[in-house]
Amino acid sequence: LTENKETQDCFLALNNFVIELQLELNAFRDQWMSELKPSSGASGLSGRLLRAKGLKRTQDIAREEKATELFLRAVQEEQNGAVYEAIKFYRMAVQLVPDIEFKINYSRPADADRVGGNYVEDNNVDEIEDLLAYFEQQLNVESSFPKICSPELDLTQMHISALPREIMMYIFRWVVSSDLDMRALEQLSLVCRGFYICARDPEIWHLACLRVWGRNCTKLVPFKSWREMFLRRPRVRYDGVYISKTSYIRQGEESLDGFYRAWHHVEYYRYLRFFPSGQVVMLTTPEDPLAVVPRLRTKNIRMDSVMLGHFRLSQETDNQTKVFAVVCKKKEEVRLIIDYKTRERNPAPEAEHSFHVGLHLSSGGRQMFSKLEWIHHSCHINYKLTGETVVTAFDVDSKYTPFFFARVKSYTAFSEQPL
Repeated sequence: LTENKETQDCFLALNNFVIELQLELNAFRDQWMSELKPSSGASGLSGRLLRAKGLKRTQDIAREEKATELFLRAVQEEQNGAVYEAIKFYRMAVQLVPDIEFKINYSRPADADRVGGNYVEDNNVDEIEDLLAYFEQQLNVESSFPKICSPELDLTQMHISALPREIMMYIFRWVVSSDLDMRALEQLSLVCRGFYICARDPEIWHLACLRVWGRNCTKLVPFKSWREMFLRRPRVRYDGVYISKTSYIRQGEESLDGFYRAWHHVEYYRYLRFFPSGQVVMLTTPEDPLAVVPRLRTKNIRMDSVMLGHFRLSQETDNQTKVFAVVCKKKEEVRLIIDYKTRERNPAPEAEHSFHVGLHLSSGGRQMFSKLEWIHHSCHINYKLTGETVVTAFDVDSKYTPFFFARVKSYTAFSEQPL
């Protein structure tokens, strides 16, 4: 196997060298012939530049034609079962033009079978802007009674293609679920052309947009579709948790003899979990994410330090999206302890504490909408007896490290109710 691989690599390198040598030789001949012709001044210089551009264009066309020939040869070998030979021609084509597979037009020949058949270069299928319309057209052409999908093998039981379109769409809404798991919907669309059509249904994406933006989702402009709005318009994500890690060094007390002073390394985490219903969970704890993240799957969290509240999105005039949340400690079940002698109940709490948080939503790295930066943090104390509210604003400094999103698969593993 090692010798075969080395032989294949040598063959590929030699073949590419011959092709490049032929292209360079043709270019040298054209340039030599152009220099033999008389030219003077600026017109000669411009002529040489035009000829150089035309020569480069000719080389690119020749290289693309050769890569197309090799790629189609590889497709033919793969369909004939010669996988080893197909890989060899694939590699040769990609080395000439790395994105050659996206520059080849595929269509079925007129005499090919409706189910199979080789693909040849004929129409501009690679320039199709609406793949959904293309798939719908293909399904209508292949059958006078188009179905969402068809079984690949003969089955003795009922196939899913026998279900009506309405029931299939209801199943797709269960896939999306109330947690807006659009990632699972995209994965489901990869099954076949029929599933792709169902997964691109505008009603599903419109309902998802309404769940996210509500009344602020009345206009489709400037987006072309509801799916494009959901994917590109800034929003918080629900299929994971935002985590902020803070660590600093704190000076300790000096020893009694004054010989040394202790230094403490303080490290803790802040967690933010958003829900499509508009609720948010905030937790500050020194516990590691491995122990905390599984406990944030639902809103019913049995932790004393957890805070619950609501959030809203605000898109400013400068196209910056901000998240504002109001959270407070989880209200415990108040037990009425009655003194049977005095018949008096426990007095109600004198003050209520709530925290107002403002965050700036942005994209970090490859993930979209994965970073939340602090812009505001304050504590509101409401005294029930006097009705007075005292606001204490905290200084958002370097200790307020930004939140970064982490997707958690278990959050969308089960569906409680459909979209």
